[in-house]
Amino acid sequence: MKPLLLALTLALALPTTVIAQELRFGPSTPAAGGAGRELDSVAAVVDDDVITRAELDQAVQTALGQLRARGGQLPPMDVIRKQVLERQILLKLQERAAARNGISVDDLTLNAAIATVAQRNGVSVDELRRRVERDGFSFARYREEIRRELVSSRLRQKVIDPGITVSDQEVDLALGIAPGAGPGAAAAPAREYRLAHILVGLPEGADAAQIEAAQAKADALVAELRKGADFARLATSVSDAGDALNGGEIGWRSAAQLPPAFAEAIGSMSAGQVTAPLRGTNGFEIVRVIEVRNAGEAAPGQIVQTEVRHILLRAAPGESDDAVRQRALRLRAGLNDAGFAAAARAQSQDPGSAPKGGELGWVSPGQLVPEFERAMAALKPGEISQPVKTSFGWHLIEVKNRRQVAGKVEDARRMQAREAIYKRKIEEEWDIWLRRLRDEAYVDIRL
Repeated sequence: MKPLLLALTLALALPTTVIAQELRFGPSTPAAGGAGRELDSVAAVVDDDVITRAELDQAVQTALGQLRARGGQLPPMDVIRKQVLERQILLKLQERAAARNGISVDDLTLNAAIATVAQRNGVSVDELRRRVERDGFSFARYREEIRRELVSSRLRQKVIDPGITVSDQEVDLALGIAPGAGPGAAAAPAREYRLAHILVGLPEGADAAQIEAAQAKADALVAELRKGADFARLATSVSDAGDALNGGEIGWRSAAQLPPAFAEAIGSMSAGQVTAPLRGTNGFEIVRVIEVRNAGEAAPGQIVQTEVRHILLRAAPGESDDAVRQRALRLRAGLNDAGFAAAARAQSQDPGSAPKGGELGWVSPGQLVPEFERAMAALKPGEISQPVKTSFGWHLIEVKNRRQVAGKVEDARRMQAREAIYKRKIEEEWDIWLRRLRDEAYVDIRL
């Protein structure tokens, strides 16, 4: 079975209040008043671009709003500014990497994404605009945040996703099945953990002295925590992870979504406990278990099947990938329920389904390529997707219906575990790639 891919960009699935609180990172503008004033306005130089103090101040105010909404004592202002600036630097580098890879998001795609956000929140685009502005954000700024989320997602899909695979042995290990146990072996009871972490980062290719220093720092932090230090406050102050401003919280994870050594370390832990430093891909991690719960599972003996149809478009000789996506967007704009089958017969380049109006029939989990399945799973019956890229080309997908049918619980659990492992691997490789991007960049912080 092919590995399952991540869903569409996170921004499209989040409530508007979450999206609106993303930090703003954009192109700098020169300060008025001459060269001296312009130099004073620079917070950091990133390769041949800059982040201005005005941009940083705006992002800090947004971060303060997030921290106050979360409650608890605020970290010192210099700590907040440092963490926010690091996030701005990383997003600036992502934007530049996307440009080098020919990745961009045009207004037509952006408008469609915003319409999807509004639809998933049960409001019109006009009402979405009013809600964003009521929360104190300009809608133009909100649009740029969505654009950046889409660019970041496309960048990850291009540089990370194609190289990720998940073996059957990894699935067995995640399910607690002994090696060589064979098909049908019983899996261990599933648990999920709500976690927070602190990362003591290491550069790629760290030498022995750097590793020793990082280990000593992590040991000292664990000692502080075990004496009663507040985990969230310490994470906000010292963690090198991108989620430091969230108090290091990473939400609920199954064992399959954690590196095996991490899953083993927390497997017998109770809420409130903290691990010793664990060596991870980017340095030393300290993990706190906030809550533990039994994982939800599919109904015994039931799997969900989807009745689906699609239109496939491929690039003609000399046609760019973006041009094909634009064709798909224009085609989608004119589709309705009656016209989908006719458009599939006339334009789809899938020889198997085009004569049948794009019909793929009833499909079970694992039958289709992962990108297609993830986009399909996000649709309600009657909805038509935005263009979805797979190795075959660009698809427009319509879900017609869903049903539960008798099936093997073991198959459903393996599929869930495979998807969790795949997501974890993507997160790990993306973090490594971003850290390498940061390490190799020229960055001059001028605060």
